[in-house]
Amino acid sequence: MMVDYELVEVAGRVAAECSRGDEHTVAAAARARDGRIVTAMNVHHFTGGPCAELAVIGTAAAQGAHQLDAVVAVGGGDRGVMPPCGRCRQVLLDYFPAIRVIVDTDGVLRAVPVAELLPGAYIWSDHQS
Repeated sequence: MMVDYELVEVAGRVAAECSRGDEHTVAAAARARDGRIVTAMNVHHFTGGPCAELAVIGTAAAQGAHQLDAVVAVGGGDRGVMPPCGRCRQVLLDYFPAIRVIVDTDGVLRAVPVAELLPGAYIWSDHQS
């Protein structure tokens, strides 16, 4: 799958410009089905504040972008592309089962289906009435 390098660049720019201390350290960018790019920052907090990927889902919804095709997270301080945590992988799979997640594998960027990052996953929609 093709890597959306524009998403990586946008997330990197937001991470560089908006990272602040320990509170906001990771930016995410998502490509909406209509082509828009939505960005957000994580909210680091000792109670487990939302990751950048979760924040970008909420931001996208607030902007009327309810279908996301790709997402990437980039760490401030030149940490580069970061993989989503387990919770984010599960939420991305539940909300957007076809979303591609951009990950760094040994210095090579790849766009992979979220299901590939969460094999044998619990599929929430399979258990709803």
